[in-house]
Amino acid sequence: MTRRRALAALLAGVVAATAALPAPAQAANGTIGERETVCASDLFVRTQPVGAWMGTLYQGQTFLVEGPRSGGYVYGFAYGHINRRGWVQDGWFC
Repeated sequence: MTRRRALAALLAGVVAATAALPAPAQAANGTIGERETVCASDLFVRTQPVGAWMGTLYQGQTFLVEGPRSGGYVYGFAYGHINRRGWVQDGWFC
């Protein structure tokens, strides 16, 4: 019986520790007309959806979503050191 109680206590501790962990951040799709903050560690800015790379936005930098959407990408203006319009993969904003 002691072994069973120890296993139950261990299991209860694991469940309690897991429940206490913070929930992972959920990335969101960009909203057209909004200046969104990049949640991903890095996000490539491209000339067109799946096109040539022209720069990288990093976590905390911003992107003004101007529309339209195409194949999981969204068009807009990349602020910061890029400072130009391009396409980024949608779904990586805070």
